[in-house]
Amino acid sequence: MRHFAVVGSGPAGFYTAEALEKAYGDNARVDILDRYPVPYGLIRFGVAPDHQSLKAVSKRYDKVAESAGVDFIGNVTVGSDVTVPELLELYDAVILATGAPHDRKLGIDGEDLAGVVGSAQFVGWYNGHPEFADLDPFLGGGDAVVVGNGNVALDCARILSKTRHEFEGSDIVGHALGALESSSIKTVTILGRRGPHQIAMTPKELGELGHLEAAVPVVDLGDFPPLEADGALEPGLRKSVSLLRGFADLPKDKAKRMVFDFFAKPLRLEGDGKVERLIVERTELDEKGAARGTGETYDVPASLVITAIGYSTSPIPGVPFEGGKFVNENGRISDGLYAVGWARRGPSGTIGTNRPDGYEVADQIAAAMPAGSSEERPGAKGLKQLLGGRGVMPTDYDDWRKIEETEVSRARAGSPREKFVRHRDWLQVIGR
Repeated sequence: MRHFAVVGSGPAGFYTAEALEKAYGDNARVDILDRYPVPYGLIRFGVAPDHQSLKAVSKRYDKVAESAGVDFIGNVTVGSDVTVPELLELYDAVILATGAPHDRKLGIDGEDLAGVVGSAQFVGWYNGHPEFADLDPFLGGGDAVVVGNGNVALDCARILSKTRHEFEGSDIVGHALGALESSSIKTVTILGRRGPHQIAMTPKELGELGHLEAAVPVVDLGDFPPLEADGALEPGLRKSVSLLRGFADLPKDKAKRMVFDFFAKPLRLEGDGKVERLIVERTELDEKGAARGTGETYDVPASLVITAIGYSTSPIPGVPFEGGKFVNENGRISDGLYAVGWARRGPSGTIGTNRPDGYEVADQIAAAMPAGSSEERPGAKGLKQLLGGRGVMPTDYDDWRKIEETEVSRARAGSPREKFVRHRDWLQVIGR
């Protein structure tokens, strides 16, 4: 019997567990480890709460977790509760699927002012991530700026602009819903260093902005290349740019505005103790399509700034790490140690991108470690003995189901699902 440990219960982790189970059948046991008693990582804490169709992929992960050869072991932090070298002694292979939970910094003066937050923090705040439950972003001013031209930037801007009614059927947490309902923000500026043809926004997410109850997207057609230039774009991007162009024709008769400010490079943040404005430089594209400064600067009012320019993976002691991800060759870090998903590639692609990634690494492992060809390792039994000696109390999939059922039962008809947002609350539900 082979024993495998997958560290991280997000999409990359579950797809890898699924692939290993298919590769080995009854000849392997796969344990999915997570620092929290609740699984699904990015699905629970990163996908926007009003995008429930995307979160439905967790039903596929449920089937994986419920299969005989896969177990979920939560409430275990790899690196402190147990080290990677210790896991390698207990398991035939260890696969790191820890995602990329940390915000990249802008690297400009004033970034540490109050009112400046990263998108991982802001998204975690409205999704109930325990590390960000107390974030309390400043919503008492009139102007917010979201720096970034990807879907995460759109998510942040959209959440800031929605009415309470528009969150029905979502699973936004109560503390965020109440704060957003009383928000004073009237203008959300979505700022990017390059132009409309260089965005990383998909049509579905852009299309939603044209149908909000109280907010209207605003663009300046002077930022766009000639219409005929759109023909050279790949189809998805061409559709996104077409949607952006169409925003210019929308009536500006709503209380809130979402302003797309293209060709704008952040220079510094200013304010007296808290952020009040963002100083930007007008840019243009050079011969290679990169943004270069023109020397023209201007101010953007900002009582709240959210940076959405990318993420990086958490280092783990003893594992080579560089450039925001684990050092690997096609997923392999060293003998018996692998990485998948954003921990392997960096923060790129969609949820589905992690499936072929996980299957590729599972194929490598199956080729290197045929079933039944070595002395059996302790696996989960040895791990739990080790953790027990250290006073660590792991949770399992049944514990997670009890937490989920309790969350669902707390919601009133038509109201958002009332998720628990504290580690202690999860443990209390399961009697720990």
